[in-house]
Amino acid sequence: MKIFGRTRHRPSASWRQATDRAFTLIGDGRYDDAGALLTRAAGLEPWLSESWFNLALLHKFRHDWEQARAAGLRAVALLDRETGAPDWWNVGIAATALQDWPLARRAWEAYGLRVPGGAAHQGAGEPPEDMELGSAAVRLSPEGEAEVVWGRRLDPARIEVQSIPLPSSGRRWGEVVLHDGVPHGERATLAGPSYPVFDEIELWAPSPVPTWVVLLEAATEADRDAVEQLAAEAGYAAEDWSSSVRLLCRTCSESCMPSAEDSLQTSLDPHDHSEPGQPGPLVHRTEDGLWVPERECGIAAPASLVRGLLESWAADSPDTRDWRDLEEVV
Repeated sequence: MKIFGRTRHRPSASWRQATDRAFTLIGDGRYDDAGALLTRAAGLEPWLSESWFNLALLHKFRHDWEQARAAGLRAVALLDRETGAPDWWNVGIAATALQDWPLARRAWEAYGLRVPGGAAHQGAGEPPEDMELGSAAVRLSPEGEAEVVWGRRLDPARIEVQSIPLPSSGRRWGEVVLHDGVPHGERATLAGPSYPVFDEIELWAPSPVPTWVVLLEAATEADRDAVEQLAAEAGYAAEDWSSSVRLLCRTCSESCMPSAEDSLQTSLDPHDHSEPGQPGPLVHRTEDGLWVPERECGIAAPASLVRGLLESWAADSPDTRDWRDLEEVV
């Protein structure tokens, strides 16, 4: 087979050596050195789609989306199969990061996904319509103090966060994050389904809604549920971190783990922190499983609403409900 006037063959030993060394450097975080080697490899074998796929992958790691798009398009131009190539997925991620929606649509369709609505039904500057990909988990800050939270998949590269992340993540409820295509782990529910855990690449759209932490005195689980319901009815969220947060080592976090609660039917799903070393204990849970009235709760709501929401919650049952130490944290 001839491509650009050259006979296609297996990559040379020099190409393989440069590429192998580059990925070792990528693993060490030495992206500049890796980039020089992958650029050299592409010069040695410019007719190989793998040369440009590898460069697109490196630019994705560096969040250099213009370069990732350019290299990705060179890779797909050299493909010898019509659908399903991961090259198209990387193009889709880069296009989504750049809000290049016509290219994103083309990439997902070339990969083999059905994208609702046609170009005639939406403007060139609009994202694809809801692709109904369902719930998934996303690992925020995967290279740091990782935290797995639940969200709603908007398309193959974006998730809207529906848990309330802990303050250490720097993330907020309602934010949209760009995520990678290959899941690292699963979360199983008591109802049976398992959901993939994707790694965050970067924040795609911030949320204007601040995160608050408050200590509740909730005599029963029903009292706790009431504050979560009240926040949801107002269009925002509250989450009992005392029940929903657990510590996991990285190995466990990247495996198939059961959720702490079977609550995927709501937006208040359990999340975890991935920590090196041994698994940590479930936060604020007693060994005998008895209810503890003092609850640490995260609330996502505007400053103009949060105090009134808590006061209304406590006033509905003053003998069993109280709150204190409200603080904005993110």
